[in-house]
Amino acid sequence: MAFSAWRGIAGIIHPTLRPGALEEFIRLLPEGIGVLPLFINIRKGTREEFATVMGAYEEQIALLAEQGCDAIHPNGAPPFMVHGLAGEAEITRAWERKFSTPIFTAGQNHISALRALKVKSIAGASYFPGEINKTFAQYFTDAGFEVKCMEGMDVPFNKAQELSGESVYAHIKKHFLKCGGADAVYMLGSGWRTLHIIKTLEDDLRVPVVHPVPARVWEFQQRLNVHEPRAGYGHLLASLPAMV
Repeated sequence: MAFSAWRGIAGIIHPTLRPGALEEFIRLLPEGIGVLPLFINIRKGTREEFATVMGAYEEQIALLAEQGCDAIHPNGAPPFMVHGLAGEAEITRAWERKFSTPIFTAGQNHISALRALKVKSIAGASYFPGEINKTFAQYFTDAGFEVKCMEGMDVPFNKAQELSGESVYAHIKKHFLKCGGADAVYMLGSGWRTLHIIKTLEDDLRVPVVHPVPARVWEFQQRLNVHEPRAGYGHLLASLPAMV
């Protein structure tokens, strides 16, 4: 059985059972775009766990493709970034051939958003502590960006949603200035509840911010041929630049 919505259907697979990002995504989408959300249950947020979940993603992609989604977004940047830029592309190409449906990951979405904004250098932030941030930085370096920094916050994986917007703002601003600035701020991960600091960061640092939630709303609009700007959540969603 396939369903329909008058402006198209967005299929999305969330990597955890953490609430918040899905609700934000739906609130920012234009009226008339349907959403079919599915979930996998990443618990630890470790490199080892990320490397084991492609089978779970594929099962959910198959279900969404069967329902006639116009595009499918397996969300969660780290599970794909640990495969590297080329490895991720190989995975998504194979899925698109198998399921005859456009598919884009979080990392691919973020690259597309940065390119649409004509960004050459980024100052990145995540809520993952330690060495995995070097993997994230290498991913964007391989995509052609100058990564001025990729600084994680030291917080348990299941507590990222409890970070205050003020603490995230302070973390990003500190490292943005320390690294000498960049063409854009990049925020990796949908776990934190930080939509409300995007405009403040853009106003204070005078560069665009690419945040995962507005970025996926932007790309679904592009893919569904919808053009409905939304102010207050960053330059990307307010200006809706075309995909490059």
